Amino acid sequence: QVQLVESGGGLVQAGGSLRLSCAASGRSNSGYGMGWFRQAPGKAREFVATISASGRSTVYADSAKGRFTISRDNALNTVYLQINSLEPAYTAVYSCAARGGPSYRTSDSGYDYWGQGTQVTVSS
Repeated sequence: QVQLVESGGGLVQAGGSLRLSCAASGRSNSGYGMGWFRQAPGKAREFVATISASGRSTVYADSAKGRFTISRDNALNTVYLQINSLEPAYTAVYSCAARGGPSYRTSDSGYDYWGQGTQVTVSS
């Protein structure tokens, strides 16, 4: 069993940056593919980025390319999502997820464990 806790969200102005963190406990997540998803008010959850267990492979949603960077520190059992040049459209609850395997997945059905999420609100 893996427990995931996100942090780093908040209220920021457009153009700013945030780094979200996802800390895993219970079991080491070093062997797990990890992903970030977001859900805006009134919308379905959508894929943002994913990273393989080794950290060597990453995939981004088209909407995230260029401004989002996913990374991980397996020694700290933590995955990060750096978001630059924030826009109001990025306002959402951002959740991390872990899957019981080393590869990455872009679909939320490919994940076994989820955090509660952290709210990101971008003001114009």
